[in-house]
Amino acid sequence: MLQYIILSGGAKPTPYMLTIVCSIYLMLNIALCILKLAVISDSDILKKFGENVRKLRKAHNISQEELAYQADLHRTYIGMIERAEKNITLLNIEKIANALDVDIRDLLTETHGK
Repeated sequence: MLQYIILSGGAKPTPYMLTIVCSIYLMLNIALCILKLAVISDSDILKKFGENVRKLRKAHNISQEELAYQADLHRTYIGMIERAEKNITLLNIEKIANALDVDIRDLLTETHGK
């Protein structure tokens, strides 16, 4: 692929051109790795938050529907949060914490047992 990019213009590649193309290729690969890491870390925090919501909800012995009612959120939203399908806002985090009668930090830490 690299040879095709260099030779497709018809000009004979110079060492300078090769350096530029290789540098661009390397920067794009680094950018792709950074994006993948960002997606993984976003996903991890959403999963941890959802797991904690589920554990605390079950510890309170309430359904997703009841939690949604107490937090003034839509009933399907709680399920999406617990499955890490939604990126929740700070306002909704506060609503869920209040409905579960816990601190917000309790929803973000790994200290809860099953």
